[in-house]
Amino acid sequence: MTYSETLEFLFSQLPAYHRIGKAAYRSDLKNTILLDNYFNNPHLRYPTIHVAGTNGKGSVSHMIASVLQEAGFKTGLYTSPHLKDFRERIKVNGQMITEDDVISFVTTHKNIIESVKPSFFEMTVEMAFDYFAECNVDVAVIEVGLGGRLDSTNIITPVLSVITNIGHDHMDLLGNTLEKIAFEKAGIIKKEIQILVGETQPESEYIFIKKAKECDSPILFADKTFSCYFKRNKDLISERNYLMTELSTNHKFAGKTLLGGDYQSKNLQTVFTVFNMLKDIFYVSEKNITEGIRKVVTNTGLHGRWQILSTSPLTICDTAHNREGLEYVLKQIQRIPKSALHIILGFVNDKDLGSFLPLFPTEALYYFTKASVPRALNEVILKSESGKYGLAGQSFTDVATALDCARKNAKQSDLIFIGGSTFVVAEVI
Repeated sequence: MTYSETLEFLFSQLPAYHRIGKAAYRSDLKNTILLDNYFNNPHLRYPTIHVAGTNGKGSVSHMIASVLQEAGFKTGLYTSPHLKDFRERIKVNGQMITEDDVISFVTTHKNIIESVKPSFFEMTVEMAFDYFAECNVDVAVIEVGLGGRLDSTNIITPVLSVITNIGHDHMDLLGNTLEKIAFEKAGIIKKEIQILVGETQPESEYIFIKKAKECDSPILFADKTFSCYFKRNKDLISERNYLMTELSTNHKFAGKTLLGGDYQSKNLQTVFTVFNMLKDIFYVSEKNITEGIRKVVTNTGLHGRWQILSTSPLTICDTAHNREGLEYVLKQIQRIPKSALHIILGFVNDKDLGSFLPLFPTEALYYFTKASVPRALNEVILKSESGKYGLAGQSFTDVATALDCARKNAKQSDLIFIGGSTFVVAEVI
């Protein structure tokens, strides 16, 4: 099979959450365990760091991997979903798994895939575990796909479990309250394995502490360990200088990040705490940390986080796709000087629009659109629903046409923002 034929086989045979949503979700680890036993449990051959959370887990995973690379460790990185190429999900030292390796995996193990009939995610997780073992990585950073307790990645026993935060996302699968969502995320806490929580939140703090006590697992909260201050940026759009303070010692770390989003301050606190907790396992210098953070885009290929696509007119995209994430992004957009605001907006069809649309500014000009995935919400429906909240604009059948129209309408002093869905962002990068 060619690479394109291999992907077609996977997409046609295996239900994929990023394409069809809830129908692809498996509420147990049965298939994952069957596959993992077939492959002789490859994840046991290297230490892992497990990262869950509603927002920030992708950025945190990439930054952890980048720091480890700077320290000289051969580092595997598993994340999801991908933006452009399936191979983005599986990387070693920032290099994507090769097309030949994907073909070889599927061709060699086609019988077990057809026999077990795993979901697309279950199969991808095992491909990553097996590939990292074949590459003899020193460590692998594993991002949770959805939730935690029943996520396919949760068969690992890491050296550290990380939960960045809790927010309103995937509530149809994880529960309709933050407490229920926190319970699912807390499922990655393992017996006597240290646990780091990025943000202290009243709805979830006691749940994590209770679970950690039950597991005899040391627990820290990043925002009680480090404090990150972004120095004032005149334009609020480009690289950010930060000052990190270790609260127990008042020791300060100065650095720079090319990830311009305000929300990255919380992620940076989490990353610094990660390496404070792992100092007896991985030797990582202060320079490794600051350089790993500064070079995360080039080291790991992280994209779609407050990404500047153009400066004339200023064009920004961001993959924030839940209430908490969008609040951060929209507040930052509102503070940027501009003559007019153009927003290219699309969502997937299982989102609660009533919790999102009131966040968006009514003075903006909207370009309602849809990504080319089955889950995408119809652009005409989105325009109609948005009108109920005073959001006005045109609808477009595809993202490229919407962006082209926005660029024609925008003056050099205007701002164009693209977001609402990871899949919309993927089509403009």
